[in-house]
Amino acid sequence: MKLHVFKNYFLLLLLILTGVNPAIAQDVNITVDASVGKRVVSPYIYGANNWFDKPAQFYKDAGLTMARTNGGNNATKYNWRKKISSHPDWYNNVYVNDWDKTSQNAATNLPNLQVMWAFQLIGRVASNTNNNFNDWAYNQSAYWSGVNQNLAGGGTPNATGVNSGKAAVEGNINLYTQPWPADSTVEILNHFFQPKPQGLGLNQKQFIYWNMDNEVDVWNGTHDDVMPTLIAASAFMDNYIATAKKAKAICPEIKLCGPVATSEWQWFKWGSESIKVNGKYYSWLEYFIKRCADEEKASGVRVLDVVDLHNYAYAANDSAALQIHRMYYDQTYDYPGANGIYTMNGGWDTRMKSEYIFKRINDWLTIYYGANHGITCGVSEWHSATDQKNANSTAVVYASHLGTFANNGVELFTPWSWYPGMWETLHLFSRYAKKYSVSSVSSIENTVSAYTTVSERADSMTVILVNRDMVSSRTATINLNNFAVSDGNYSTLQLSSLPTTETFKSHTNNALKLNSATVNSNSFTITVPALSVTAVLLKSTSTGISQTKTQDVDVKIYPNPASDNLSISMSSNIPETTELIVYDQMGRRMCNSLVEYDGHSPITMNVSELSNGFYFLSIKSSICSSTKTVSIFR
Repeated sequence: MKLHVFKNYFLLLLLILTGVNPAIAQDVNITVDASVGKRVVSPYIYGANNWFDKPAQFYKDAGLTMARTNGGNNATKYNWRKKISSHPDWYNNVYVNDWDKTSQNAATNLPNLQVMWAFQLIGRVASNTNNNFNDWAYNQSAYWSGVNQNLAGGGTPNATGVNSGKAAVEGNINLYTQPWPADSTVEILNHFFQPKPQGLGLNQKQFIYWNMDNEVDVWNGTHDDVMPTLIAASAFMDNYIATAKKAKAICPEIKLCGPVATSEWQWFKWGSESIKVNGKYYSWLEYFIKRCADEEKASGVRVLDVVDLHNYAYAANDSAALQIHRMYYDQTYDYPGANGIYTMNGGWDTRMKSEYIFKRINDWLTIYYGANHGITCGVSEWHSATDQKNANSTAVVYASHLGTFANNGVELFTPWSWYPGMWETLHLFSRYAKKYSVSSVSSIENTVSAYTTVSERADSMTVILVNRDMVSSRTATINLNNFAVSDGNYSTLQLSSLPTTETFKSHTNNALKLNSATVNSNSFTITVPALSVTAVLLKSTSTGISQTKTQDVDVKIYPNPASDNLSISMSSNIPETTELIVYDQMGRRMCNSLVEYDGHSPITMNVSELSNGFYFLSIKSSICSSTKTVSIFR
């Protein structure tokens, strides 16, 4: 046997004996083409359901662009005039809930953030806080199986918490709710946007997106106090359309997001109803789209701007969760949580396991509205379906969704559940991805994907590599077409080996690992660890920080000595990716970060974790190379 053949057999035997499948280490070939599939990435996929429980600077640093603040179920019976809402998951008790205050705080502290509220369509809202169930006297407000019982308004608890979740005596809805017609719900627009003193004088451009209530298809469960039997689909659509038209009459520029469907079953079924029109069966979303299109053709009023879904996807384990991003567009992916899809044609066909729900929606939109309709898709509640303790799988699942949504023009994405790994991933995408998505094709797409974006001037490119392999690193070769890159070293930013605790603190204090990749003849090869997200930052006209001739740039740092934050001011007016590295007096690298200098504002670097002493700060960009002495003193 020849020596090289013997070595190959020996290596194969070694892999098998150590429990490693040689196929897992398969190399990856990725082709990026900047001239194919170019489309704008919506900035609002970098959102979250959020209650502003952190300082405003945290959200700015993370790159959060949208906050859905209406509270889901708590939005349905919100009374904006009295600033109270009935809490369906806690006896229907009525509590203060001030959308005005939240909106004004966002306008002051986060003026560039899109804030999402909701219209109420159920017909009744909270009226007072005087008839709450006294949960403190009952069990010191402890959670138990009966918290969903309808006890506000003088109800009597069913102490066992069973009996189909019903109270022994149901509360009287007239004691804590009041009628709320469409005119009342849409009047919040005038209240928000009219100049003071008539209104709050808010900037309408910060409040463009409005949910058409929340999970309307399960009101007979979540809001069974005021709707014990689910309204008929046609009757709901009548109410939806009436409210939408009144809202657009006040503010034509807002975007209506509906039907805010609860989850996979409700994408296809409206309760137990069999929806038929002229003898044809319609699944719920198709019927919803048809009714909205029919109304627009009849009245000329756009009553739907974003088809908005909730998705609490099922996954048996992390391996399954790592593929869930495929359920939106991939026609070859059989979703293991398929259920409602079986009913799509009116029967029960278990052979239908491929969801590709957004592609189906886009097809229905084209059928009923015609081409170039301009209506998009969004997900306003989502759960990662991963082990909450594994920040690496969570980061990869979330990154796969962000990349898929960027590639396909999804307009908004605001996850409901939030776990370690997600702030890091949001920050990486929102801060370093560019404005336009372009084509990336991987030889093993379901294991390693590339999500590529380019700037508006096509002078910079970010290639984000997502490795879903749970065990092995992968070596990927990326070939770049229609985007000329000079040979040289380019910065990479990587998320891998994350701990179970939250690591993101700020734009300059996070878990991103700075490294480099070498481009040669418009190609580069990089090894990405198991369960990792790696961004490669490329420029079409420069050769990387270390190879570009520097210019005379005056750099000032202050305060010096510093305690927590250090500001770096540069005389250059050219926006640039800038590398900051702190070394101790022994030359050891203590911390580093890659930041985006905007051409005028000082860069802020968090140095709170450095001990007292003297350090050297290296500042490098394509036009600047400077080293400053810094002292830390507290």
